Amino acid sequence: MKIGFIGLGNVGGKLAGSLLRNGFDLTVRDLDKEAAQPFLDKGAHWAESPKAMAEAVDMVITCLPSPAICAAVMEAEDGILAGLSEGKIWAEMSTTDESEVRRIAERVKAVGAEPVDCPVSGGCHRAATGNIAILAGCSRETFERALPVLKAMGRRILHTGDLGSASVLKVVTNYLATANLVTLCEALVTSKAAGMDLNTAYEAIRISSGNSFVHETESQVILNGSRDINFTMDLVVKDISLFQEVAERANVPLEVSPLLKSIFQDGEQRYGSRELSPNIIRRLEEATGLDVLAPGFPPEMTDDEPEEAGYEVKVRGREAAS
Repeated sequence: MKIGFIGLGNVGGKLAGSLLRNGFDLTVRDLDKEAAQPFLDKGAHWAESPKAMAEAVDMVITCLPSPAICAAVMEAEDGILAGLSEGKIWAEMSTTDESEVRRIAERVKAVGAEPVDCPVSGGCHRAATGNIAILAGCSRETFERALPVLKAMGRRILHTGDLGSASVLKVVTNYLATANLVTLCEALVTSKAAGMDLNTAYEAIRISSGNSFVHETESQVILNGSRDINFTMDLVVKDISLFQEVAERANVPLEVSPLLKSIFQDGEQRYGSRELSPNIIRRLEEATGLDVLAPGFPPEMTDDEPEEAGYEVKVRGREAAS
C-alpha cells in the first residue's frame, strides 16, 4: 500500500518515520520542505501538491495543527479532495473537531473514498518508537483495510465506532491529561512549600493512588526545569475548547473545564501561546516565590520500551453485546 503523509511536525514527523522504518512506500509533504528532507534522504517521495499526493497513493494521512488548516489542505483547488478517487482512504490523525471531520468526510465519501479519524495519544516520545496509542473512527470494513498501516505507527489500536467517535474520545483524553497536569502543578508546588523533598514527593506520587501517565512524564520535565513535552499552551486551549464544545452540544453543564481553559488562557497571556504547556506551573512558582526543581530528572522524555508490533485493543463487553 502506498501512503501519503502531510504534516511533519512534532507528532506527524515521528508517525511518518515509523511508516518509513517499517518499509512502507511513503510520499510526504509539509509547508517546510526542510522538515521533509530527512525522509527524502531515506527514500520517501515528495509531493508537489496535496492533490498530486492523493492521486499517487492509496491512503493519505493528515496530521495538522488545527481543523482550519486541515480544511484548507483538503478543500483547496489543489487539495487532497481534488485528487481522491474510488477506493482510496483519507486518515485524519490530528486532534480535531468531530463536526468538522464529519463535514469533510462527507465530501471524501462523495468522490468514492473512505474517511477515518484516527488521532493518537501517548506523547511524542511514544510516537517516535511506534508505541503510541491510536483511536480510529470509521466503518469496520475501512478499519480492517487501514489496520496494517495503523499498526506500523502505533502499538494499541482501538476501533472506537463510527466516524467522529475517535475525535470525541481524543479530546476527552486530552481534557483529562490537562486536568491532571494542573493538579500535579498544584501538588508539586504545595509539596515544596510544605518543606518536602521534591525527589521524594515524586516517588510518593508515583507509587501511590495519585500516580498517572502525566505524572510519570510531565512531572519529570517540570522538575528538570526544561518543561519540554513537545506541547504548547495554545494547543491546550484548542483541545479544551473542543472538549467544551462537545459537552455543550450534549447539554452537559461542566464546571472544571471552563476553569482549566481560563488557567491556560492566562498562561498564554503571561508567557506566550507557544510556551511549553508544563510551564503553566510558573503561575504558582511566581505567586509563591518558589522554584520547583529537583536533580536527576531528564530534560525530555524518551520511550525506553522496545518497539512492538501493533495490535487491536478489544472493547470489553462489545463481543458479548453483539
